[in-house]
Amino acid sequence: MARTLLLPLLVCVVLAASSVALVKADDPYRFYTWTVTSGTLSPLGVPQEVILINGQFPGPRLDVVTNDNIILNVINKLDQPFLLTWNGIKQRKNSWQDGVLGTNCPIPPNSNYTYKFQTKDQIGSYFYFPSTLMHRAAGGYGGINIYQRPRIPIPYPIQDGDFTLLIGDWFKTNHKILRQTLDSGKSLPFPDGVLINGQGHTTFNGDQGKTYVFRISNVGLSTSFNFRIQGHTMKLVEVEGSHTIQNIYDSLDVHVGQSVSVLVTLNQPPKDYYIVASTRFTKNVLTATAILHYTNSHSPASGPLPTGPTYEIHWSMKQARTFRWNLTANAARPNPQGSFHYGKINTTRTIVLANSAPLINGKLRYAVNGISYVNSDTPLKLADYFNIPGIFSVNSIQSVPSGGASSVATSVMQVNLHEYIEVVFQNNEKTMQSWHLDGYDFWVVGYGSGQWAAEKRRTYNLADTLTRHTAQVYPQSWTAILVSLDNQGMWNMRSAIWERQYLGQQFYLKVWNAVRSLANEYDIPSNILVCGKAVGHHP
Repeated sequence: MARTLLLPLLVCVVLAASSVALVKADDPYRFYTWTVTSGTLSPLGVPQEVILINGQFPGPRLDVVTNDNIILNVINKLDQPFLLTWNGIKQRKNSWQDGVLGTNCPIPPNSNYTYKFQTKDQIGSYFYFPSTLMHRAAGGYGGINIYQRPRIPIPYPIQDGDFTLLIGDWFKTNHKILRQTLDSGKSLPFPDGVLINGQGHTTFNGDQGKTYVFRISNVGLSTSFNFRIQGHTMKLVEVEGSHTIQNIYDSLDVHVGQSVSVLVTLNQPPKDYYIVASTRFTKNVLTATAILHYTNSHSPASGPLPTGPTYEIHWSMKQARTFRWNLTANAARPNPQGSFHYGKINTTRTIVLANSAPLINGKLRYAVNGISYVNSDTPLKLADYFNIPGIFSVNSIQSVPSGGASSVATSVMQVNLHEYIEVVFQNNEKTMQSWHLDGYDFWVVGYGSGQWAAEKRRTYNLADTLTRHTAQVYPQSWTAILVSLDNQGMWNMRSAIWERQYLGQQFYLKVWNAVRSLANEYDIPSNILVCGKAVGHHP
């Protein structure tokens, strides 16, 4: 089965000087129109409202190539404002298109917005999802697969096909009721199940003897999962744009917001085999199954489901440390990944971010360094561009935990373009955390239990750790990352666990330079939506 890319008509155009600065005219343009509606489906056997894109749940898959320019018109037919964000797409010099409330006004009902962005210097498996309200709990997500340019090799043979698996926990409860629960100061209940590609049961067909890429993303709201295939091993080849040392695994932990790609060879007797995703670090284990069907099979899947790991935190942390960079392989560009010696660069500052779950005014909130984020009705990016006062303060959140009483603020931390920083995620809670940074990937150099301290740097992997956009932090543990701040803009640093993000575990990193220059950041789009105190201002 040859790999087939389901692409819309590819149109190449030469931009006029007045159009958005997306780069070279020889980079292809792909045009899409997506209509967002609600519909009734039964993913877990109970009819419920879901969010559809062009009538699909999950939404259409974006199959694109490195450096493609994406022109995507989103028409909102919901009864609430709506935005999509592009999980892991770096939006180089272009936080205007990030699709979160700190950068963009939501698209009003019966209106539209056209995103214009480029998959600049990226390759790998990603996904998009709604960033507004609790829409993520109703669907509206889909896969993004960025394939290599023809002249750029990948460190494994071209495979016989690939499958995109969007896996995540799911609630039967309507997303509006889930939002009311959070607004009342209560935590969400435990999810009702796990879906694979929006279904409780699905089938993937392949030919015996052939090898396929499985692109696996955790699109859920709250829980990590372990992934495995009955009778088959998996060769890890890519994690969020990083080509990896190709280790073999029986099962893999994938945390909220993360994506991995594995090679699976159909080298077993011809029959059907179970594909399993089960929740991790939960008292009650939820399991979803799918079928890997050999096309010459005449036997249904049988036997017990393949078992997942019996150990919890230690096992998972140990596995995470085995994810290593392939230093000699290129990624989206021809130079080897290892040509950037990230471990030999002096950092300019250390930021320690401690998550917490305080009660503020008698209601549950989540906070970073004691500050629980609240959205402004004016996107921070617009307030910054138009110099609108009173929207945010760069002094509203500290770069280390203070230990004082928690409070709410529209928190922004300012850093300088081209700094090289160390960020430590300190998790003193007994729950799993997952942290995401828009606009970047970063080197995950260390995991450890207990409290981080400077001497923990001795344990860092400064030679061949991989880059990724979302990092897990284990209960009562820490995770350390290094970030090269080479992408100017207003970037969301958030919990990928959506309840925590919604109730304040996020802030914005303003990557700043005193000189406004198109060399560092594209100008404001001519079609930008304005709202709040930005109304009346014009690009």
